[in-house]
Amino acid sequence: MAEYQPGVCNIGANQRRARRLSAIASFAVAVGLALAVAVGAVPNLSLWATIPFIFGGYVGAFQDYFRFCVAFGALARYDLSGSGGERGSVDTSEAVRADRRKAAKILLFAAAGTVVTSGIGYVAVTAL
Repeated sequence: MAEYQPGVCNIGANQRRARRLSAIASFAVAVGLALAVAVGAVPNLSLWATIPFIFGGYVGAFQDYFRFCVAFGALARYDLSGSGGERGSVDTSEAVRADRRKAAKILLFAAAGTVVTSGIGYVAVTAL
């Protein structure tokens, strides 16, 4: 049975699966857009449209990996119901602070991944 741990784990198996699938879908859309630019089907400027999908893909992937939902962390909630745990609200200020720090870290990791991936992708696609 999974248990809520402030700043460490706030989602269970079902929530992780949803975030994993969201990441896969987001990355697939980004790759599809990049391929459309690479083959000349759409203008190079369309590469900008990949950025939100890359960012969303990283957010979903990092939430799955870290077993931590950014939105739940910001809203002081948890949902471990898919792993034999329960749903609820975070009740101590220390736990809320730890959760919000973890949420901010995940968003920073996703932003960094987006910048690197977008840069590499831009160079690769426009070089073709």
